[in-house]
Amino acid sequence: MKSKIKPLGDRVVVKPRDVETKTAGGIVIPDTADKDKPMEGTVLSVGTGRYIEGKLTPLQVKTGDKVLFGKYAGTNIKLEGTEFLVMREEDIMGVLED
Repeated sequence: MKSKIKPLGDRVVVKPRDVETKTAGGIVIPDTADKDKPMEGTVLSVGTGRYIEGKLTPLQVKTGDKVLFGKYAGTNIKLEGTEFLVMREEDIMGVLED
């Protein structure tokens, strides 16, 4: 999926991982239940980088990376019915490797 949002600077657009609606035992969790916010997602687009001492430093994450981020990181954006998170690269704790 491609994002229609082009982030600026050191910002990153992330598609959060879908929250499981069924427990390991097979119990279905209703939509009205208080669900934990996902802390994993896939990077859809990245900004140009960050200026440090007058030099443009490219971001360490790239499109397609699966990342781990803080529970309340970023700003939720809903575009055409799809949820996205826009966050600074510093809010990303790491890249998940296969």
